[in-house]
Amino acid sequence: METPSRSVRLAEALLFAAAEPLDEETLARHLPEGEDVAAVLAEIAALYRGRGVELVRVAGRWALRTAPDLAPYLTEEREQTRHLSRAAVETLAIIAYHQPVTRAEIEEIRGVGLSRGTLDILLEAGWVRPRGRRRTPGRPLTYGTTDEFLIHFGLDSLQDLPGIEELKAAGLMGGNQGTAPGLFAGLPLGSDAEDGERDGENSDTSAAGEAGD
Repeated sequence: METPSRSVRLAEALLFAAAEPLDEETLARHLPEGEDVAAVLAEIAALYRGRGVELVRVAGRWALRTAPDLAPYLTEEREQTRHLSRAAVETLAIIAYHQPVTRAEIEEIRGVGLSRGTLDILLEAGWVRPRGRRRTPGRPLTYGTTDEFLIHFGLDSLQDLPGIEELKAAGLMGGNQGTAPGLFAGLPLGSDAEDGERDGENSDTSAAGEAGD
């Protein structure tokens, strides 16, 4: 088997050592000037194709990840320090599929009031961020997902989110599950009380929070 070029080996080492996925600009800075980064990545992808580790693109960046079919053999039990409430999971799903979206729009879709704590948890997790203010009366703040959200769920872009028909075909959507698509079904759930929300009791509080954002 032919030995990979120095550029391929260097890029492979960078990807292996990186704590986060790397973009092509970062890789280019470490490779010889004028090196074709796309060609280097294509060669690495070919080297790892069918192996236990594969080169994948997430959030427009590149990382070495274990092959999806081996996931059942690599499951590790570890203590969860924070559980997302059902309200938080539903809110995350709404933001992912409707962004940029305001607090009032989230409440309208869910049909219940939204406590400030729910959004705080998603912001602290790094999955959601403010996306500017809507040019409407009151100029409400809008929210959208982050690159960290894409990386956590193994998505390259928002276009990779499951479509409605895919969710229905997989049996992950139906009845009242429309606001919490199956992409988020694996998240650990706690009670709504964990983030301070009790459906239907926070309309006034959330309205005040929106005005103060």
